[in-house]
Amino acid sequence: MKDADKKSILVIDDDVTIRKLITHHLKLNNYTTHEAKNAEEAFQILKESQIDLVLSDVTMDEMDGFEFCEKVRSNEKHRFLPFVFVTAKNTLEDKFKAIESGGDDIITKPFDIKELILKVQALLKRTEIYRTYGLKKSIQSTFTERKTRILFVDDDPTITKLFKYNLESAGFDCNAVNSVDEALKIAGHYHPDIIISDIMMPGTDGYVFRKKLLEDENLKTVPFIFLTAKATDEDILEGYDLGITDYVVKTAGPKIVIAKVSAIIKSLRDERNKAISELHQAASSLGAKVVPDNAPVFNGYNIRQWHIPYRGIPGGDFIDYYKVDDDNLLIILGDVMGKKWGAWYFAFAYAGYIRSSVRGTLQSLDAHSPAEILKRVNDAVYQDSKISEVFVALSVVLINNKTFELKYCGAGDSPLILKEVSTNEIKKISSEGLLLGLNKKGNYSDTVLKLKSGDIILMMTDGIIESRNKEGKQFGELKLEEVITSVEFDKAPIDVLKEEFISFTNQNFEDDISIITIQLKN
Repeated sequence: MKDADKKSILVIDDDVTIRKLITHHLKLNNYTTHEAKNAEEAFQILKESQIDLVLSDVTMDEMDGFEFCEKVRSNEKHRFLPFVFVTAKNTLEDKFKAIESGGDDIITKPFDIKELILKVQALLKRTEIYRTYGLKKSIQSTFTERKTRILFVDDDPTITKLFKYNLESAGFDCNAVNSVDEALKIAGHYHPDIIISDIMMPGTDGYVFRKKLLEDENLKTVPFIFLTAKATDEDILEGYDLGITDYVVKTAGPKIVIAKVSAIIKSLRDERNKAISELHQAASSLGAKVVPDNAPVFNGYNIRQWHIPYRGIPGGDFIDYYKVDDDNLLIILGDVMGKKWGAWYFAFAYAGYIRSSVRGTLQSLDAHSPAEILKRVNDAVYQDSKISEVFVALSVVLINNKTFELKYCGAGDSPLILKEVSTNEIKKISSEGLLLGLNKKGNYSDTVLKLKSGDIILMMTDGIIESRNKEGKQFGELKLEEVITSVEFDKAPIDVLKEEFISFTNQNFEDDISIITIQLKN
């Protein structure tokens, strides 16, 4: 590894011995390290240095690791910075806090240094793949039947009120603010479809605003309209040099702005529909489908699924069911990182790998082991240099209708959630399996559960947890738990979760949404 390619890791721990031990082994694996004994020093390092990953203790003076992580995540610059807790705390509550505060993983002291290095490698590789293929949330803007979101910026409150009223009366969702600073603060979670901005504003003007947006991977492709009282050739040319979509003079009035916005929306919708049509034609010619229309009927269980592609574009989630024999059914849920049809084709490739692996395992003594299936898939992926460069989370579940046992193994996936209906208790079932293709030995092993009458298993990709409402608040673990613990959930799990999720997000999903519920019948 060349020095220019070396990753930089921040190690935070008030125990100097632990700090030195971790940094020693990180350096042996050719990482650059920075050390901090508390949150204050860590903030300073994050401000001054380019950090690729954080390893943080939880118990620290003044500010603990959970609060520190939350504050780091509140900075847009560090929103996706890989963050691992290294802690002596090992309760379910602590693990829950680690995820809720924005952590990516947790390692318990005393730790195996090899495990720590593997998790560091996994998270850094995931980050590289995000950079290569683009974040899920930065997929090129497309439009569905939901209201088009407009971010309107003008320092004159009278102007903002006037245009907000007219734009909303025309059926748009408008968020109007009076400064560039306000606009930059909300743009990341508001996800505007179009931005309209005045040019001449005190402090930061419209030209600087546009330049800042062009530096943001998530916002630079959002159509941009300048609204101004100036209309000289120089002003117009300077705007188009910055890649704006259109230019409107204020004296033209709200009706002209609305007409231009409508024309832009129509143009982008036409491009989107053409792209989706071509994609569906390609899928039809291949005879390929990565998500079945319905879950299968299987004796003793009620299985339901809900899948919504991101803004209607077939994406990277895939679902598969495989009847091993009369008593056993395999359920497979995968999430492939990528852009639109690129992710879809990778999902199709992975579905093929898995189907081949299932057939292979059925001919072996380990035909009823999700872990063995994952090992076979991992072996195939690890040897395929192109496929192995794609980040994939995978959950494999085997259910039996005679013993009512459930076997589970995962690879970098979201935990299964078990609701024991008789006690209303919720349990998270996690797997230690590594991302597919990351390492020759993926650390795959089966977890076996004995289900009781009425018990519900929830399998899902991360689109549910990560999606936000209009105010930027995530649906999150707490909201999910609130829905699952309700009595109504026991009667119709998918229907109740769909209703709550759609109400919370107003159908502004941030990723593919894929959920499977498995309920043992009474």
